[in-house]
Amino acid sequence: MATHESLLQLPDPRANLWDFSAHYLRQTRKRKGLSGEALGRALQISKSKVSRIERGEERLDLALAEKADQALGTVDLFVLLVWYASFGHDPEWFPQYVKFEQQATWLRLYEADVISGLFQTEEYARALVGSSIASDVERVVMRRLQRQEMLAREQNPPSVSLLMSQNALDWPVGSPRIMREQLGHLLEAAEWAHVMIRIVPRSWECGAHAGLAGSFQLITGEPWGEAAYTDAPGTGRLVASPAEVLKYALRYERISGSALSVERSTALIRQVMEAFRD
Repeated sequence: MATHESLLQLPDPRANLWDFSAHYLRQTRKRKGLSGEALGRALQISKSKVSRIERGEERLDLALAEKADQALGTVDLFVLLVWYASFGHDPEWFPQYVKFEQQATWLRLYEADVISGLFQTEEYARALVGSSIASDVERVVMRRLQRQEMLAREQNPPSVSLLMSQNALDWPVGSPRIMREQLGHLLEAAEWAHVMIRIVPRSWECGAHAGLAGSFQLITGEPWGEAAYTDAPGTGRLVASPAEVLKYALRYERISGSALSVERSTALIRQVMEAFRD
C-alpha cells in the first residue's frame, strides 16, 4: 500500500495534461505488469528516468512518447498527449520553472521589456509588480528576491548569459532614483565571473531582430538536459521537446548576433543610468 508521503510525490492527473500523462504512464505500466526497469529498456532510458517522468519531475518528449505507445500498445495516445500538452497552457508553469531555474547549471535569458527578475532590485521589483494585477505584491516581490539567492551562492552558482533589449534598460519604472539604483546593480552583476550581460541596442544598425517576438529562457542542467520557457501575462509554457528547444536556442543565437559586445553593453547601461535624473 502506498504511503501518504509517496502519494504526495505523484502528480495530480487533474492538474494539467503533463501530470495526466505522467499518471497514465505509471498506471498503464502497472496494468501491463512492467517494472520501471523493463519500461526503461523499451524506452532506451534508465529506470531512474522512468521514475522521474512518472513523478512529474521530467516530461515525456515526442520521441519517448512514441516509444511508450509502442511498448504499452496505446496507439499514439502518449504522442497526442504530449502534442496537446506542449501547445496548451500549463497552470503549474511557474513553480516548474523556478524548480528548473534553481537546479540549472546554465541560464540563457532574453528580456524584451523589463530588467530580468533575477537581477531586479527590491524597489524596482515592487514598483513593477505593483503596476500589475497581483493581489499580494509583497509576497511576489519576496519570492522574486529569494530566487536571486542562487546567484550569490558560494558553491556552483549557475552561469548566466543575459541578453536584454535597450527597451528594458530605459523604460521608466518607479522613479529616476529607483532606475539609477537598478542599473547600478546591473553594472555590479556584470562584473561577476559567472554572469555575462549584453544589450540589444535600439538603433537603425540593429533594426528588426529575432527578440522582438518576446522574452524567453533556456535552462540547462541535470537531469533534464535542456528546456525552454516562454511566458505571457498570467500564463506560461514549458518546451521540453528537443526539436522545439533547438528553435529557441537558434533564436537566442540570432538575438545574440544583434547584441553589443560586453564592453559596449556596459557603456550603454552606464549611459542610460546617467540619463535618469530627479
